[in-house]
Amino acid sequence: MLDQDAPPQSPGQSAAPVSPGVGARLMRRKPVEHLVAEGGQGEGGSLRRSLGMWQLTMISIGATLGTGIFVVLGDAVPKAGPAVTLAFVIAGLTALFSALSYAELAGSIPVAGSSYSYAYATMGELVAWVCGWCLVLEYGVSVAAVAVGWGEYLNELLDGTIGVTIPSVLSSAPGEGGIINLPALIVVLLAMVFLLGGVRESARANTIMVAVKIAALVLFCAVGFMGFKSGNYEDFMPLGMAGVSAAGATLFFSYIGFDAASTAGEEAKDPKRDLPRAIMLSLIIVTVLYVLVAGVAVGAWKWTKFEGSSASLAAIMNDVSGQSFWGTLLALGAVISIASVVLTVLYGQTRVLFAMSRDGLVPKAFGKVHRKTGAPRLNTIIVSLFCGALAALIPLGKLVDATSIGTLFAFALVNIAVIVLRVRRPELERTFRVPFGPVLPVLGFLFCAYNMFSLDTVTWVVFGCWMAAGLVFYFVYGYRRSRLATAGASVASEVK
Repeated sequence: MLDQDAPPQSPGQSAAPVSPGVGARLMRRKPVEHLVAEGGQGEGGSLRRSLGMWQLTMISIGATLGTGIFVVLGDAVPKAGPAVTLAFVIAGLTALFSALSYAELAGSIPVAGSSYSYAYATMGELVAWVCGWCLVLEYGVSVAAVAVGWGEYLNELLDGTIGVTIPSVLSSAPGEGGIINLPALIVVLLAMVFLLGGVRESARANTIMVAVKIAALVLFCAVGFMGFKSGNYEDFMPLGMAGVSAAGATLFFSYIGFDAASTAGEEAKDPKRDLPRAIMLSLIIVTVLYVLVAGVAVGAWKWTKFEGSSASLAAIMNDVSGQSFWGTLLALGAVISIASVVLTVLYGQTRVLFAMSRDGLVPKAFGKVHRKTGAPRLNTIIVSLFCGALAALIPLGKLVDATSIGTLFAFALVNIAVIVLRVRRPELERTFRVPFGPVLPVLGFLFCAYNMFSLDTVTWVVFGCWMAAGLVFYFVYGYRRSRLATAGASVASEVK
């Protein structure tokens, strides 16, 4: 690419190529057609297109449904009181606006990188890197946080069936009095084994686990409703709207999985048609179940009892029924269903890094595809070991808020990307369009910003440190190794 600001050449003097300036290189965009054309291609092999709309919907539900109800509810209720149901609605609206934007972009740019790739096509390489770095935080830390919650329900199940539990020294992070959270590490490694077998086999296992988790939550509603007391709702908003906002920001963690379907863009049979449908359908199902279960839980238990209870649904069932059988049964459902969150979110993490590797922004190891299984094996192993270490050594609460802020930032960028792509590429085929023009994407951006500023200062400090580390890595590694930087004019961006 020639520098448009270069001085004119003298007659007879050949034009020497001039490198673009730093600003132009940071803003270089990857054409949509180029993104779509290279879909599925990796180092040494290709991803396989084997997922239909049903499997994509189950991936999205699998990555979303379970975390907020089974794990984070105990943290959110003490912040909002009975108004936690309202907090779920606020978080759901934030997710809905962003989901609409995701659906439009997934139908237009059906690739594995999710919001990272959407930003690359619309706002340039630096913004894409920031978005991808946020996704690494979102998916990687989410896997760890959910794995921690899985271990707590596993102990509940063991106590109800054989009367023993894993000692706290082996089931708690060092910051919580333990040495290592062994159950959390184990569930991440089990998910790794499934993913190494290929996406089709992983999708089948996930579908079974999603069916179990929905059945478990329906069972909870049926049993919990028998202990419903309207008096538990009398002081509906004991900590005011500030408490609802804080709970909503935490609960947004519960909705992050719906975008996992968009990371399967290069393994879907008909991504332009099926991805938007899967994203919207999964979000509707999840939101309805979240609000219903939260409403029953607060009605059956005084909100002050939720403090410090990570396995609150099982405890509620035991209290209401007067016997441990129902709580044990729910714990079994939770162990299976939370495992599906670990599986699908870990899948999303590997596919985002796969796309970033193909663009040259992270090492080639993340883009190598095994010829027999069609899965990025080395990528999967590296990511699983990293997430397993986080789950084994970091307390749950710290992980949840760090995940939420990274997700909200990425979602905010997706809402902007929709508007930018409509302006720059109005002729592009769109199998789904966000209604009401730019109004809903703007609302989505504002809702994300509102929830971000509801998080505490410590979370912002952690986020700032994470972003600083990411920028250092980009300028040391990705800036010069980017394929757009090395491939020349043939794949140059549309920077004007």
